[in-house]
Amino acid sequence: MDNKEKKISYSSVDIEKNPSSAEPMSYMNQMAEKSERGISAAASAAAINVLTRKDKMKSYRKHPGSLALLILVILAAVITVAILVFLIGYILVNGIPHLSLSMFEWEYTTENVSMMPAIINTITMVAVALVIAVPLGLFSAIYLVEYAGRGNKLVKVIRVTAETLAGIPSIVFGLFGSLMFGISLHLGYSMLSGALTLAIMVLPTILRTSEEALKSVSDSYREGSFGLGAGRLRTVFRIVLPSAVPGILAGIILAIGRICGETAALIYTSGTVAGIPDSLLDSGRTLAIHMYALYSEGLYMDEANATAVVLLVMVILINALSAFIARRFGNKTED
Repeated sequence: MDNKEKKISYSSVDIEKNPSSAEPMSYMNQMAEKSERGISAAASAAAINVLTRKDKMKSYRKHPGSLALLILVILAAVITVAILVFLIGYILVNGIPHLSLSMFEWEYTTENVSMMPAIINTITMVAVALVIAVPLGLFSAIYLVEYAGRGNKLVKVIRVTAETLAGIPSIVFGLFGSLMFGISLHLGYSMLSGALTLAIMVLPTILRTSEEALKSVSDSYREGSFGLGAGRLRTVFRIVLPSAVPGILAGIILAIGRICGETAALIYTSGTVAGIPDSLLDSGRTLAIHMYALYSEGLYMDEANATAVVLLVMVILINALSAFIARRFGNKTED
């Protein structure tokens, strides 16, 4: 006890003899007080921003336009969700009861009305079209963002062309594909002709979404890579592209949805043969064309509704897989 008292008395004596030694303690106390004031100010600001229901009603009475906008926004959200739920519910209710194992047999006949060939043709069509469209769209976006100079007239022309192609009806693409690939290149009604046509259709979507995804990557990533001695090509493929993968995959998901649901362009290019083609040069129909053919014949309405359920589930699974891949890439880039 005596030693402790001596130490305390010595320290107090030292502080009295040398007041400058008490400055660090006072500085720390001031910093603690400032931090407490900052926390209390943030808490008070958060409390001020939280409005009660009475305060909201008073503000809406003073500004009725804000209340009208709020009602319109809520109404639009409710209508959108209601339409989506109605469509999905209608498809499931009318289609699920008519699903049967005979509809998944390997060969199509008029008795089983199998959709298995159409499922395989749809997967094949999606894969071939993406193999053609994704590299073209992605490399074009890299050129526009990373290599083309700002204010380049060629960049403006490419962007206007892509936006124009995105607005052209699919039937026009189908006629072009029939004349270009089917007649001029002598491909006829074939899976390859349909895949080339669909690749042209989804190319503007992939190009524009990839371009925006690359633009969203911060320039500090590029500057840091250049500062470490990396070249432009290495920076693009090792730094920029991994950071832009989620946005690029979003465009690919949109492209997959359009490919799976396309009918008009494929009727004129890939044909409507209900079977598994031996090669890409043979004709075959996708699930969307299969459903259209069943509806148009008027003899297999129940089977057409069942096909709609399978098409819906297939699109959801493909989109879920793409979203999972996008999240994995996003987590890797964050790490």
